[in-house]
Amino acid sequence: MIADDDPAGDWTAPGVYRCAPGVYRIPLPLPNDGLRAVNVYALADGDGLTLVDAGWALAQSREQLETALAGLGAGLGDVRRFLVTHIHRDHYTQAVVLRREFGMRVALGRGEQPGLEVLHRARPGRSHHREQLLGLGARDIVRELDKRTPHTDDPSEYEYPDEWIDHGAQIVVGEGSPDRRVLEAVATPGHTRGHVVFADPAGELLFAGDHVLPRITPSLGLEPVPSASPLSDFLTSLELVRSRPDAMLLGAHGPTGMRVHQRVDELIAHHAKRLDTTLAAVQDGHSTAYEVARVLLWTRRDTAFGDLDLFNRMLATIETGAHLEVLAERGLVTVEDRDGIRHYTT
Repeated sequence: MIADDDPAGDWTAPGVYRCAPGVYRIPLPLPNDGLRAVNVYALADGDGLTLVDAGWALAQSREQLETALAGLGAGLGDVRRFLVTHIHRDHYTQAVVLRREFGMRVALGRGEQPGLEVLHRARPGRSHHREQLLGLGARDIVRELDKRTPHTDDPSEYEYPDEWIDHGAQIVVGEGSPDRRVLEAVATPGHTRGHVVFADPAGELLFAGDHVLPRITPSLGLEPVPSASPLSDFLTSLELVRSRPDAMLLGAHGPTGMRVHQRVDELIAHHAKRLDTTLAAVQDGHSTAYEVARVLLWTRRDTAFGDLDLFNRMLATIETGAHLEVLAERGLVTVEDRDGIRHYTT
């Protein structure tokens, strides 16, 4: 049964939810992940479907996707194409695995190519972020990572897409049918280098991936080849989206229904405040990203750094490094590399 999407409901509950004419939200599970679910959006495409994002290549995710598509009178073989916003595993890997079986096409932002190349030649059992964390002064986190049974990304789940999406590309969905729509691809680097969102001006919709999320702030720099300044990229991308006509936000994690401009303004304000608290920590004598991250509060619940799990401590440290780089770009802190560790002072 297809239900109209309810922003006040449990957005993670399995099912199919109509969020606009010919557009359906399908939440898929993320086991052992604090995000709990990822939203995949199914768009009517003639006698088939185009899906925005794909989910994580897990048996439970596939089963729920099959069940949801059945509710639309379709099956996995009716998916013509995946439009993927970025290469994180909960968005990309299921598209790659299903393509082998059903032959649908997979499209991804061109800026993700360097990251895919690294994933293809990754060393088993070694974190992509080990050297990055060492440079941020997070030796304690690296020691914990080294002691744990490592999660190893399967290179076969990161095969190259059938097509690369460039900024400004016009993507036609439902050619020759009443459901025809034209999506504009907008490059929004920040969360990852090659992140793209898909704007539907006619429907006043924005398929925002992880660039604009309704309840949380996207992570920054968590990718195999991070840019020199992920936060700077992210803020520039937010301003770009803010300069476009307002739309309904269709994000990858969280409920629908919010307006894009409202949430972008909130995200910009959040990072302005975060830059202030980060600068204050440096002024108090904390000089590395790890030292600064440890004295800041995290998540919407103002959780202490020490109360975060290992993965989220890693995220927090990397994100703090991104804020420190913006402070350096603005001339508010100075940077010195000592023994391979980046130090910031005022």
